[in-house]
Amino acid sequence: MATIKHTIDASGKTLGRVASVAAHALLGKNEVEFTKNNVADVHVSIVNAGKTKMTEKRTLETKHETYSGRPGGLKFKTNAKILAQKGKGVAELYRLAVYNMLPNNKLRPRMMKRLIITD
Repeated sequence: MATIKHTIDASGKTLGRVASVAAHALLGKNEVEFTKNNVADVHVSIVNAGKTKMTEKRTLETKHETYSGRPGGLKFKTNAKILAQKGKGVAELYRLAVYNMLPNNKLRPRMMKRLIITD
């Protein structure tokens, strides 16, 4: 079976809507031979990620949490802080959004390897 490539143009679209389309394609839900226990042979590329439409309220109020497992180890980052970090930018926001939309199982890292984000 040949690999299927999806290209999503993110210019002028909101981050969540593009991420949900990418997650849906990575799961393989729009393929005829969809099975939950296999990774679909699909590669998704998001182009023009830097031209994503994002409001000021969304950049300041959305929080991403990380937890180290230790007492007091819960940390939050806003979208503005992630955008300000050197070398990350909007691609990291897309990666986080798609990552959290995929199921939390052993297949998630293999699905994330098939996601390519370009500015």
